[in-house]
Amino acid sequence: MGRNKFAQDEIEEIARLLRLKNAGNRARQKLVRHDLRTVYEFNISDFNEPGRAFGEADLQEAIRRGVIQVLDDATIADMKAKRARDKAHDQAERERHAIEAGEMTDWKASARAWEEWEKSQQNGD
Repeated sequence: MGRNKFAQDEIEEIARLLRLKNAGNRARQKLVRHDLRTVYEFNISDFNEPGRAFGEADLQEAIRRGVIQVLDDATIADMKAKRARDKAHDQAERERHAIEAGEMTDWKASARAWEEWEKSQQNGD
């Protein structure tokens, strides 16, 4: 599930992308949906009825119903920063568990060992 809280400028850009999606061919639609998901974390399926095209009017209707909230830029920036911290923390935890389970090597430790070896070679040790 993606976000349901956006800044006004994000809503305007999402509306523009939805217009492009509905005017484009299948390949263009696929690219626009990808941009909506990756750039704005906006998943059409979170707000749409299956089998129906989701457009700008549907976006405005979702805002009117309160399914999508429009917040100020500072709140959205704080929300994105927290989400980035949470993702980084979760990724670090997954890596730590994988290293402990032997499913993954600790490439950071290997890189440190390599750098130490290079320094010792440069110093003539």
